[in-house]
Amino acid sequence: MAGWDDFLTARDKQLLAVWGKQGHDELGRKPVLLVIDVYYGAVGHERKPILESVKDWPMSCGLEGWAAIDRMVPLIASARENGIPVIYARALPGFPTDPSRVTERGGKSRGVDHLPADVRALANEIVAEVAPQPGDLMIEKTCPSAFNGTPLAHYLRQIGADTVIVCGESTSGCVRAAVLDAQALRYKVGIVGECCFDRLEASHWINLLDMNQKYGQVIDVASAKSYFAAVGGNAAGKQLRVAAGGSSRIPH
Repeated sequence: MAGWDDFLTARDKQLLAVWGKQGHDELGRKPVLLVIDVYYGAVGHERKPILESVKDWPMSCGLEGWAAIDRMVPLIASARENGIPVIYARALPGFPTDPSRVTERGGKSRGVDHLPADVRALANEIVAEVAPQPGDLMIEKTCPSAFNGTPLAHYLRQIGADTVIVCGESTSGCVRAAVLDAQALRYKVGIVGECCFDRLEASHWINLLDMNQKYGQVIDVASAKSYFAAVGGNAAGKQLRVAAGGSSRIPH
């Protein structure tokens, strides 16, 4: 993706020309689509530029997040149309914050207490444009990675998945954590860069570059849709639909 070129030094570009990954990673035949932390707390309940949005939602990614979500709409639709399991991951509501972590920006000092109760209640809800549908799976997590301490790895083994296609928020945080764990578990990994978002542009692009070099293949929406169509209807998708039955929640 050309977007990361703007954040590379001249020496970086020279080094990548001789050291960087050559070609593309192959993806498998039985993928799942993992949608990470696409809730209102990450973008706000209204579409506003980030510097406006963070006044109400301190962890918002602003319009860049909304743009990525808009691109997720056809991505998720394509997965469902082709029988690719769609798995959502989000924070487990009410789980206490790790006191060893640095307090997230605005988390304790401002928060969202000034917002109406019905708006505050949206914080951990998946954005309506890409909300789970019957047959999708919801996994709730207590730390950045969707794998750590959750049943996700067990489900992937149960359905015979060999590939994890990842999108969501934030590129440098929870997305990256899931990508590293998926790769460590020897799954093939695709990162839909157009459908990932972060608060800092530099963090977004450099982490996409880094993941592409080391842990998976960054792809665009068009490539992901073509891939889903090519492998659609596999047994993994059918097994998950039967196992999940309806839209399911799997708590930590």
